[in-house]
Amino acid sequence: MPGSDLALSSPGGIVLIVLAVLSLISIALIVAKSLQLASARGGAAGRDEALVQWSKGDKEQAIAALAAGRTPADRVLHYALKATLGKMPRKPLEAELMRRGNAEVEALNRNIRILELVAMIAPLLGLLGTVLGMIQSFQELEMAQGAANASVLAGGIWQALLTTAAGLVVAIPAAVGATLLSSRVDGAAHDIEAAAGQFFLLEDTGTHAP
Repeated sequence: MPGSDLALSSPGGIVLIVLAVLSLISIALIVAKSLQLASARGGAAGRDEALVQWSKGDKEQAIAALAAGRTPADRVLHYALKATLGKMPRKPLEAELMRRGNAEVEALNRNIRILELVAMIAPLLGLLGTVLGMIQSFQELEMAQGAANASVLAGGIWQALLTTAAGLVVAIPAAVGATLLSSRVDGAAHDIEAAAGQFFLLEDTGTHAP
């Protein structure tokens, strides 16, 4: 097996172990966050329909329509309708909706920073492993006092470069995953803002705002 000569106690071997752990962490996070964010968006038609019912005076029915909502925007709008029906003043309601919206976005963003960190440090760890491996290879060459052949030196060099390749293999999926997941969180945050803005526009004008 290629790379089997790379001792785990060597600098390159230790770096590869760290990169393997980071890879497992990033894969687990990507899967977990993808499942969490799968239901973070959507439901716009249901929210629009609930607001139509609200504008027609079917307030209880509008609230009930959003009670089983799965998206953050559904939950925030459901609270807005329920609180308004309970006569909560406008200013406290706006502040509470902002708090709830921020809490929803924070929950969606949780652990994405770890993926960004993995994407940032994995190439650096790979480069560190390469530098340490090269240092070790040239130290062995010096100790051999010219007795070492080119194949021994080449073997040490490719083993050192292996850590750089491993660092990039770990970093690329983490970077792509973090970017795509962050984009979905941004979309969910926009949905929350749009739902709240649509509701307040409806309240201010007394007409449905699609």
